[in-house]
Amino acid sequence: MSGGGRTVGFARIRSAAVVGIEAHPVDVEVSLARGLPAFDLVGLPGNATREARERVRAALGNSGFPFPLARITANLAPADLPKTGTHWDLPLAVGILVASGGVRPLARLDDIAFLGELSLDGTLRPVRGILAFAQAARRAGVEAFVLPEGNEREARLLGITAFLARNLAEVAAFLERPRGLVSYTGSPGEAEDAEAEPGDYADVYGHEDVKRALVIAAAGFHNVLLVGPPGSGKTMLLERLRTILPPLTPEESLEVSTIYDVAGLLNGSGLLRRRPFRAPHHTISPQGLVGGGSVPVPGEVTLAHRGVLFLDELLEFPPRLLDLLRQPLEAGEVVLARARARVRYPARFLLAAATNPCPCGYFGFEDEAHACRCTSQEVGRYRNRLSGPLKDRFDILLEVPLPRYRDILDRRRTETSAEMAERVREAAARAARRLPDLPLPANGFLGPRDVAQVVPLTPALRAFLHELLAGLGLSARAVHKLLKVARTIADLEGKEDVGEAHLLEAAALRREVI
Repeated sequence: MSGGGRTVGFARIRSAAVVGIEAHPVDVEVSLARGLPAFDLVGLPGNATREARERVRAALGNSGFPFPLARITANLAPADLPKTGTHWDLPLAVGILVASGGVRPLARLDDIAFLGELSLDGTLRPVRGILAFAQAARRAGVEAFVLPEGNEREARLLGITAFLARNLAEVAAFLERPRGLVSYTGSPGEAEDAEAEPGDYADVYGHEDVKRALVIAAAGFHNVLLVGPPGSGKTMLLERLRTILPPLTPEESLEVSTIYDVAGLLNGSGLLRRRPFRAPHHTISPQGLVGGGSVPVPGEVTLAHRGVLFLDELLEFPPRLLDLLRQPLEAGEVVLARARARVRYPARFLLAAATNPCPCGYFGFEDEAHACRCTSQEVGRYRNRLSGPLKDRFDILLEVPLPRYRDILDRRRTETSAEMAERVREAAARAARRLPDLPLPANGFLGPRDVAQVVPLTPALRAFLHELLAGLGLSARAVHKLLKVARTIADLEGKEDVGEAHLLEAAALRREVI
C-alpha cells in the first residue's frame, strides 16, 4: 500500500506465545483500513509487547520501507491468551509489509512462523524461549521458521528448518525470493556448564553411612536432610550429590533445556545433559524461590526440575519461605494465579538440605573441644523454624557428626563418585522399567496406590513392619516414605521384593534428628 490512506489490506502471520514454559500458537493479524493514521495493538499484550509499535515503526522507516498512512489494527489471536515478550516485533513488521503491499511474498506464509525483536535500525535481536516456541509451532503444522541470526543455536538444537536473518531487510528479501532457507538436522551438542566441578566423593574421608544414604537418595530421588555441627562435612557431602545422579534422558533434556531457555539461562551450544543443581541463598525472595512477578518467571523450584534443590543452612531460611515448598513437593508443580491467567511451572525435584542443630551449632554434638552455648529456649525457637508438615516431607534424616581425625589423616581409599553413580544408574533403571507411566519414574515420587503395588506386604512382612513401627510415631506420609526408601534399597541390591533388612535400613535412615 502506498500513502494516502485509500487502500485496505490484511495479512495473517504465524507466531507463538509462552505461558509458563508452554508455548501456544498465535496468529498475528494485521488489518489496514481507511481513517486517521493510527497503530492499535489488541489481544491482551503486555507492556513490552505494546512497546513493539514504536520499535516496528522506527525499524520499518530505517530499513527503507515507508510506514503506511492508514489505521492499522494488529490482533494477537487468540485474544484471551496473555502475550508477553519482545519477539512480536518481527511478525508485526512482516504483517504490515504484507498487508500494505510493501512486499509481495512468493512463499506460503501459513507454513512459516516469525519470531524476533527489532532494533530501531531494523537489526534483529535474539529472543528467549525459542525451544518452547518451535515445539508449539511444529505441533500446529508450521514447517519453517524465520529467526534472528543470534538464535542459530536453538535452531540447531531442534534440527528445525529456519531462515536466519540479520535484519528486517533480509527478511523482506526472503519473502519475495525464498532462498537461503537452511535445514538444521545435526544432533544437539552438550551445553557448556559454567559451574566448576563440585569434586568427588573420594575426597570425603569417613562418613561412609552418610554416603550410603546419599546413594539411596540419588537412586530413588528421596528428599534428604543432614543435621550436624559446623565443619562436619554436610555441605561437602550434599554438593557432590550431583556427581552421582543419573543423566537426563533425551526427553528430560529437552524439557529442562526449554525451562532454562524461557528463563534466559541456557548457556553453551547444546541441550543440558546434567541434572540441574540449584542452591539458593537463604535471603532469596518468595518469587525467586517458587516463581512469580507481574510477568511470571520460573523460580528456583522450577529451575531444579528433574534435579536437586539444595538448601544449605536450612533453618536460616524464614519459616514462611520454607512452607512455600510444601505444595511443589506434594504436587510436583507450582501454580501461579494472576488476574489474566493461571501459570503452571513443573517442579519435581530432590530436596537436599543441611542445617546446624542450634544457633551455635553444637547441641547434641558436644565433646571436650565443643560445648553448646544455647539456652533450651533458643534451641526450641531455632528448631521450630522447620514446620512439622515440611519435616514430614523428608524421606531420609541423618545426623552428621564431626569426622574422626583418624579418618582424615589415614586417607584410606573410598568409593569414587563414578563408582557410586554406576550403582545409582542401575537401581534407577530398575525403577524406571517398573514405573514407566510416572512423570519422573523414581521411587521417591510414588503415590499411595503405587506403593501398595511395588511393595506388596506378605502377612509375615506386615507383622514385622507393625513391630518395627511401634513407638516411632510416624505419620501416614512418613510410613509411605519409609516403604519407598525400602523399595530403593532393594533396587540397589538387585532384589525383586522388599525384605525385612530393607525395612530395617529404611527405618534407621529416618531418625529424630531435629
